[in-house]
Amino acid sequence: MAGTVAVYLGLGSNLGDRLAALTDALALLDAAPGLTLTAVSSVYETAPWGVVEQPAFLNLAAGLATTLAPEELLAVCQGVEGRVGRTPTYRWGPRVIDIDILLYGDAVISREQPDLQIPHPRLRERAFVLAPLAEIAAAVKAPPDGATVGELLAEVAGLGGVKRWGGPPGVEQRRGDAEGIPACAGMTVAGWDDGSGLG
Repeated sequence: MAGTVAVYLGLGSNLGDRLAALTDALALLDAAPGLTLTAVSSVYETAPWGVVEQPAFLNLAAGLATTLAPEELLAVCQGVEGRVGRTPTYRWGPRVIDIDILLYGDAVISREQPDLQIPHPRLRERAFVLAPLAEIAAAVKAPPDGATVGELLAEVAGLGGVKRWGGPPGVEQRRGDAEGIPACAGMTVAGWDDGSGLG
């Protein structure tokens, strides 16, 4: 892919078949126009953050190469969330799938419409994000100060509550509609924006 940008996403699930939700989301992302999956971390289990009275989360990080603009990438992530089964909930509440843009190259973006904050505004506070991200991108520098992901992980609190749960999901077995995932071939980026407003 010419003119690509390296991006990193954080994925989490704490409802239903959590591993299947993560795996399906990865397959849909990899099949989306303008996106190519380049790295997937192990899966980590963590206690919920923010609202604690809910099931534990499975989390992972994914690296992708993209030709999409940040707003287009956000629309794809929201479309994938909808296809995997996410429905509106309260802030930090339980969810079938959650996909956050953590890093988009060295970009620093803060926009209200659409709501787009890059790097993710709570990246440096969340051990459950930094642990899997460091597994695949420890040397990557996070703007604006250029601290590496590995350095951020060394400084974050709460790392003891992040437990490795399993290896990277097998995305290849769940690509396309072979396992009941909606087929993605030929879809335009606009086709991914389901208007859900989920973030």
